[in-house]
Amino acid sequence: MFGLAVASAEELTQAQLARYRAIYCGICRGMREEGSSLCRLGLSYDMAFLALLLNSLYEPEESSGHNACLPHPVRQRDWVDTPYVRYAAQMNIALAYYNAMDDWQDDHKLSARLQAKLFGHTYPAIREKYPRQCAAIEACIQQLGELERQACPNPDIPANCFGQLMGELLVFQEDLWAPALRQMGHALGRFIYLADAAVDYRRDRRRKKYNPFLAMGMPEDFQRWEQYLVLSMAACTDCYERLPLVQDKSLLDNILYSGVWINYRNRQRKSQEEQQNG
Repeated sequence: MFGLAVASAEELTQAQLARYRAIYCGICRGMREEGSSLCRLGLSYDMAFLALLLNSLYEPEESSGHNACLPHPVRQRDWVDTPYVRYAAQMNIALAYYNAMDDWQDDHKLSARLQAKLFGHTYPAIREKYPRQCAAIEACIQQLGELERQACPNPDIPANCFGQLMGELLVFQEDLWAPALRQMGHALGRFIYLADAAVDYRRDRRRKKYNPFLAMGMPEDFQRWEQYLVLSMAACTDCYERLPLVQDKSLLDNILYSGVWINYRNRQRKSQEEQQNG
C-alpha cells in the first residue's frame, strides 16, 4: 500500500534532489544500524516523506556525512541523520515486518516468510519503544484481514482503518501538533488505500481477490474514483498547511501536490497496459 507519497524527481532542483536522497540514505543507514544490512530490503521512499515532515516541524539538529555502502560500493552517498530520520527507519522496519507477514498469510510466498523472519528479529525492540504506533499497525493489519475475509462492500471502512494507522505513524509524540498530524495522516492513509484499490481493480478482478470497489459491485470508473482521491488529499493538505513548516517545505509540497498524483497516474497507466497485454 505504499509507493505513492514520493516526490516527482523531474520537478526538483538539483539541491532539492540531493537533499531528498540524503534523507533517504539516512533512513537506509538507520535501518542497517537498527537491524541489519538485510533490513534495507524493505526500504521505502515513502518514509522519506515522514522524516522530512517531522524534521521540518521540529527542526532538530542534524548530523551528516557521506560514504560508500553495500548497495553503492563505488560512489559515496551523502546522508542526513536526526531523531526523526531514525524514527522513520524504525517505522519502515515495523511496516515491512507486517507487510511480509500479511503476504505470507495471504499467498504463502516463501520470500515473504523469509522477510518476516528477517524483520521480526528487530521488531520487538521497536514495539517496546513505540507501543502506540506498533499497536496501530497490528490492529490495522488484523482489521483489514477481517474486512477482506468478509468481502466488506463499503470502501470507507477499510480506508478509514488504514487512515488510523497512518495517523498514528505521523504522530511522533503527543504534543500541540499531534491533532493536526493525526488528521493529516488519516486523510493521507485514506488516499493511499483508495488509490491502491483503484489501481488494483483490474488485477484483483482477474485474480478474484478482494477489492472494496469490486465488493460493492461498482464497475470500473477512474473518473469517479479520482473524485474520492481529490477529497482525501484536500483534507490532507488542509491539515498540512496549518503546520508551521519552513525547512524542506518545497520538497513536501512537491510530494503532496504533485508526486502523489504523478505516481498514482503512472500506476494507473501501467495497470491498463498490463490488462491490454493480457
